[in-house]
This record gives sequence, structure tokens and C-alpha cells, in this order.
Amino acid sequence: MSDSKYFQTTKKGEIHELKEELLSQREDKKKEAVKKVIAAMTVGKDVSMLFTHVLNCMQTHNLELKKLVYLYVMNYAKNHPDRAILAVNTFQKDASDPNPLIRALAVRTMGCIRVDNITEHLCEPLRFCLKDQDPYVRKTAAVCVAKLYDVNPELVESQGFLAILNDMLGDSNPMVVANAVAALTEIDEVSKHEIFRINQNNLNKLLAALQATTEWGQIFILNALCKYNPESSQEAESVCERVTPRLQHANSAVVLSSIKVLMKYMNSIHNNDVVRALCKKMAPPLVTLLSKEPEIQFLGLRNINLIVQKRPEVLQYEMKVFFCKYNDPIYVKMEKLEIMIMLANEKNIEEVLLEFKEYATEVDVEFVRKAVRAIGRCAIKIDRASEKCIQVLLDLITTKVNYVVQEAIIVIKDIFRKYPNKYEGVIATLCANLESLDEPEAKASMIWIIGEYAERIDNAHELLNSFLEGFKDENSQVQLQLLTSIVKLFLKRPKDAQQMVQTVLNLSTQESDNPDLRDRGFVYWRLLATNFEAAKAIVLSEKPLITDSTSHLEDSLLNELINNISTLASVYHKPPETFVTKLKGLKRGGLRGVRDEDEDEEPEYVDDDNNNISNTMSPQNSQQGYGQQQQQQPQGPQKTGSLIDLDLSDLNFGSPVNNNQMTGGYGQPQQQQQQSPNDLSFLGGGGGRGGPSTPPKVNKVLVYGKEPNHQNIVISGAFTRFNGRISLELNLLNTSQISMQKFKIQFYQNYFGITPADPILSCGSLEPNQQTDISIPINTTGASSPQMNPVIDMCIMVLPSQERFYFKITFPFNCLLTENGPLDKESYLSMWKSIPELNERSRDIPVRVQFNPDSILKSLASKNIFEIVRKRVGNQEEISFLSCKTENSIYILLELTFNYQTNICRCVSKTTSPDIMALFEHTLEFLINNPY
Repeated sequence: MSDSKYFQTTKKGEIHELKEELLSQREDKKKEAVKKVIAAMTVGKDVSMLFTHVLNCMQTHNLELKKLVYLYVMNYAKNHPDRAILAVNTFQKDASDPNPLIRALAVRTMGCIRVDNITEHLCEPLRFCLKDQDPYVRKTAAVCVAKLYDVNPELVESQGFLAILNDMLGDSNPMVVANAVAALTEIDEVSKHEIFRINQNNLNKLLAALQATTEWGQIFILNALCKYNPESSQEAESVCERVTPRLQHANSAVVLSSIKVLMKYMNSIHNNDVVRALCKKMAPPLVTLLSKEPEIQFLGLRNINLIVQKRPEVLQYEMKVFFCKYNDPIYVKMEKLEIMIMLANEKNIEEVLLEFKEYATEVDVEFVRKAVRAIGRCAIKIDRASEKCIQVLLDLITTKVNYVVQEAIIVIKDIFRKYPNKYEGVIATLCANLESLDEPEAKASMIWIIGEYAERIDNAHELLNSFLEGFKDENSQVQLQLLTSIVKLFLKRPKDAQQMVQTVLNLSTQESDNPDLRDRGFVYWRLLATNFEAAKAIVLSEKPLITDSTSHLEDSLLNELINNISTLASVYHKPPETFVTKLKGLKRGGLRGVRDEDEDEEPEYVDDDNNNISNTMSPQNSQQGYGQQQQQQPQGPQKTGSLIDLDLSDLNFGSPVNNNQMTGGYGQPQQQQQQSPNDLSFLGGGGGRGGPSTPPKVNKVLVYGKEPNHQNIVISGAFTRFNGRISLELNLLNTSQISMQKFKIQFYQNYFGITPADPILSCGSLEPNQQTDISIPINTTGASSPQMNPVIDMCIMVLPSQERFYFKITFPFNCLLTENGPLDKESYLSMWKSIPELNERSRDIPVRVQFNPDSILKSLASKNIFEIVRKRVGNQEEISFLSCKTENSIYILLELTFNYQTNICRCVSKTTSPDIMALFEHTLEFLINNPY
């Protein structure tokens, strides 16, 4: 009878009966009893009360019984740590048993028992087993070191086990070498400093073991080889030559790991003939992956996606293997489609387009849409193929299939942006299909085409008017595009669109609840009302050509993922530390090696490579009128949660004001004085430690002036921070004919609770044509409004005795940062761990000034963003950990990684108030790029 009988124990008094059987003198009865105990334990019964009785069965020479008892002890040792210590003598005795299987079993079991009392007694038996004569014992002991390190790292380091493991890399048995590599790799991944380093001495030992070990041992060794940077092209060629035979292995993991090594080492090979030969050898095994079951195909395709982005020449002649089969799952088809677009070139574009055209007639709507978009992406990618792509799209439009027509119009819009004034002949065909449009993106694309080529479409005003009739019911994307296109039409053909532009501006500014639409409407209204030619130059300006980069990763991320081929990272297309808990806080984002800073214990924290909100603050895209929508698109996907879309378009970037020549006002274009795009005075003064002893010069910005509706007074000002206090520096110029007195100031309710310390201004009487400077102390203890989005424009009202003046003025976020923001390392670590991972953000900040981390960090310190510790990582990167604190006691923790190769500063941040982080990141980018 099979062992299944042991799982049918449900009778009463079973525990008592088991106790008696465990105490039997007959070994066969003991073995039967232990089997029943293990069966009960397996199905979830609590048999921990038998711990002592089972423990007594350890003293046996029967290997099967000993394995069963060890299995029981591993499971219940945590529940009975005091009793588990009784097994130590048996473990130590078995660790020196003549039978190597028992020696290995003893040390393996001791390593799996995660009880401190046991691990303390494991050291000596483990030391002997690491140097055992039998390779099976040595390889088991090597893995046991990694298990022990997970329980007690200090003990492993103090006992010198890491050095023994490194010595085992030269062992004569390949399996011992493979297990030593596996153990060192696992320890290195969770250690705070580098444990496993490959050099020229152990490199050859690993390569020798690679040929003789099992397939899983080969995977461990191949992954370890990726840690080594060859010192010369000849050395890289030699390693590749010895790894290449692994490409013919039957195990897909071995094949992909071998490709990962080749991809890494090819970067160091200078001989182009050798590189081409290696690329040619990599193609067949990758193609073989696509003949397996769909799940393996998908994993292979995700890895091939990365390989093709890095080196398209590997599979440039294998296009046909990526053609979709009718029975392929949709997830496989989508991946094949992406790779076909990457591999498309002038030589194979015709057969690729034929395939895409065929896909566009399938029944799967989602796949059809992707296929039509793929045709457009090929047109954008390959200039000479654009005409063929247009013809294919026109053929698809003639099918009159609703969703095919709409996708075709969307991609043709992008083709027009790539090739302006080249394919306008197809516009008539597009206009004939207006009635089939019911999706917002397709409508917006068609409206864009009509507006962009309004001078060539005779009935453009009629077409746009047909969309305008249902303006209120349209999606916001369509409304925004319709507003812009009607303004374009008016600028090109004023007589045809005069009534239409008035209607759409009224609908946008007066009857819409969408703030983006209202702001854009106001911008267009003021442009058209102020200067028609200026409006024409701005709205009809030449647009930058677009490129297709939808499937391409950043170089830094791509290189990292290439080094993680054959792992989940290459499937998710995310760095491993973003989804593997034990890796978070180490390597890319951690404080590895901070021990070099004379610290006994270094902090570690999570570095989750999340997505960005990447509205870029720069003089070019920031100098816009009040409410104008930014045209720059986000650089990447946005992290979900309570993050906000920060609109920086309201910023008034003014040059220092000459009070004798001030013109213009809040929300109005200035007529006499042009603002300097390089003067970003809206961010205010410094105020950090080590700042100036005298108040810094404040560049006041004109906020209220001599416009028709802004009479009697001219106001300029700016917020600043000095000696730990925030103040609003105002200049008032009385341009009326009467005296002004009894000035008061009132702030509208805002997110940060910013209010004047005293609402009554101490400026006395202001006579006609007289001006005065006022410094108004600011409090941050007023009535805040957390339900509002954090904004950087403060709405303020000045009330002299005669009338009221309303204006907006930019509040620089760094004025909120206090001088007591620095933390010690322990507090930093504790705070980082206490903040939820959902509050973590990451963003790449391009450094446009001289790439000098010392000067940048010194400048940040003057703005109250304080460095805690810094670490150099190789020759390419330097990591700095910083903290700052706002007036309302919100801490912001930062990790800045300066990459000397790309001149990129990667910012990873955490705070308890994520709503403010978009604003803080943009301020940080400005401070980094404007250190003075």
C-alpha cells in the first residue's frame, strides 16, 4: 500500500497512540509513527506537542527515519526553541558521521532552522563541512552559509565564512563552485557592501566549472560573469568564446543567461568582425524560443524586445519568425508587433506592411488598432517608406470599418506632423469620413488636421462648425483641440471664422468647468485682442517634427535590463529592486558602502523605481501668459495615487522692475518692457545656513500695473526668506492724483496657510507719484486648505482706504524650507522606513549647468536642503542622501544619484505629504540648474 494511507488519520486518541508508537523500541514502528506525524503536519494539524517524542527518534542509523525527523524539527523548531536546543548534540554528531549523506543532511537541517540558539552551535560543524573531503557535503555547506547569513549576517562575517566561500570558487568539483557562486550571489544581493567580486584569478575558475556543472549551476555562473568588467578586448573575446557553446543548451534559462553575458561583453570588444559573428550566433537560439509553447514565447519575446533595442542587427534577417500566426494568443501577437516595428527597415518594409495590412482585417479589435498604429509608426520611422504606408492606410480607410478608419486618421495626423506639406492630397479622403468618427482621439486628430490645413480646405469653417454645435457634450480632448483649430482658422481666414471664434471663446471661458479649457481660452482671447500679428506668429509657428520613441527605453534603464536578461526584470521591463523586497534599498537606491564613512551601521531604504511627472521647468517653456496651457508633453507615465498634475504655466518670470518704467499688470501682456526669460526670480532668495549676513537683493516682479483696468497704482514684489523668516517684499507706486493711506493686505486661503503676520501695512501715506518699499513678515500658521491642490501663485488683495487691488504673485516653495531640516543617519533611516512605499517618487533631472555635485549640493544647502551622507559608486555615479523640512513640519527625504556619463541627476524622494512633491521636484530642478 502507498504512503497515502498516512493521510487518512482522523480517529480519536490519535495523539496518545502516536506517543506510544514513538516510544517503541522497534525502529520500524518508530518510522511508521513519524510518517503519520509528518502526514498530520502536512495536512495542517498541530502535532507540536509531540516535539520531544519525535526528537528522541533522531538517534538512529536509519537514513529515512532521520530525514523524517529532521523535516519535523525544521517545521516546529521555531515553536519550541528551548527544546530544539536538545537536538544540537545530535546535529553535531551527525555532522561528523562517516556517511557523507548524513553529514550533508545535518548541516542542511541546521541551516534551515531559523533559531538563534541553533545557529550559534552551527558554526563549527559548518566550518568542518565547508572543508569536507566529499564534494556533496561541501556544496551543501556552501548553500547553508547563505541561509545562515540571512539569519545572522554578523556571525557569518565574524566567523570568516565569506572568505571560505570565496576560496571555494577554486574548488576542483564544478558543483561546489556553482553552489559557492549561488551562495555568494545571494549574500551579495542583500548585503550593504560588496561581498562577491570577480577578478582575473577566479574568472578562469568559473569558466572552467561552467563546462562541467549542471544546467542550474551554469545559470548561476553565467549570471555571476555579468558582474565582471573585462579589462581588455581580448579578454572579453576569450570569455565570449567559452560561453558561446552554452547557446546550444536545451534549457531556455541557460540560453538566455548566455546571451546576457555575450551582450555585456560585446560592449568591450573592439573588433567589429567578432561582434558581428557573435550576433549571428545569438540569432538561432532566440528564434528557437519562438517555437515553444505560448508562455515561453512571451517570455522570450520580452527579452528579445530588449535585445533588439540594444542591438537590432542580431535579428535583422529574421523578420519572418515574428509574423503572427492566427492561433497566437493576443499577448504574443502584441509583443511580435512591437518587435516587427523595431526591425522594420527600407529592405523589408514592403513585406512588413503586407503583414500589418492583413492584421488590420482580423476580428480582434484591439489587435487591429495596434496593427493600424504600427503602420503609422513605420511611416514615421522610415522616411522612404512613408508614401507606401500612406497608401496602405488609404486602402484601409476604404474598407469603411469604423474603428479601422478612426485609427487610420489618428496615425495620419502623426504622419502630417512628421512630414508637413507632403501628403495633403489625402485630406479630402479623410474629410469624407467625418460621420464615422465617434472616439475622442479620432475626432481630435481630424480637427487638428482641419485646423492645420485650414487654408487648403475650402469648407474648413463648415467642418469645424459641425463639431462646434455639440461643443458642450464633447470630451475635453476634443474641446481643447477644437478651440485651437478654430483660432488657427481665424488667424488664416478671419472673415470665415469671426463669429465662430467668438462663440468658441465664450463657450470655453464662460460656460466650461474645465480649468485647462478656460485658461487656454483666456490666453487666446488676450492674444487676439492685444496683437493679431503676435498671435499669428505664436499659434501658427512651425512645430518640431515628431519621432517614434514609444517602444524605446532610456539608455540607462535599457543597459540595466540587459544585465538582467532571463529574470523577471526583463519581463516586467523594470529594475529588480522595484518589485523584489529584499533588493529594495540596495545597489541602485541604497546606502551600500556607507560604512566607509566611519559608521558602524548604515541606513538602508527603499528605492522603488517608479514613474515620473515630468513637466519640465525651463525658461523656454515657462515664460507664458497667465493660464496658458503648456505644450510640452510628459516625458513618461505618471504614478498613480494622490499626485497632482502641476501646471507651471501661470508663472510670471519677470526681470527686475524699474519702478519708473513699469507697465502691464496681472494677467495682461506688458507693452513696453519685455521680461527676460533667463530671470527666474519667482523662486525667491536663499536663507540657508551659511547664507549672507545682509539681506539679499530681491528682484521684484511686476504684478499690478498701468493697464486700462489697472489704474491708480503699480505694484511689484517677490517673496524671499532670510534669517529664518519669510517676507513679502513689495514696491508700491501711486500713479493716481490723490493720496493713498491706511493700506491693508489680505491673502486668499491657500494650501500652506500662508498669511501676513500683520494685515496693516506700516507705509503711512502714499502721495501721488510717490513710491515706497515695504517688507511684510509672513506666517505659515494661518488657515490652510489641504483640500486644494498646492499652488505656487498666491492671490492677494491690497486695500488702501479708497479701493481694492487684486493681484497674483508667485510663492517660491523653497521659502518654506526651514533651517532645522538636517537629520542624522539613524533618524533618516527610521523615517524613511516609516513612510509608506506608495509615497515614494522618482524622477530624472537633466543637469544643464556644469556637472559638479559639490557645487550643486552646496547651493542646495544654502536653500535649506541638507546633505546627510554621500557615496561614490564606481567611476560613473555618486549618490547623496538629503533631507529638508517645511515650516509646517513636513519632512522630505531625498536620494540624488549624479551620473557623470549622462549628466543626469536621478531624484528618489519620500514624504508624508505626497501632494506637495510635484511642486517640490520642479523647484529642485530649478535649484540644481541655477546654483547661484
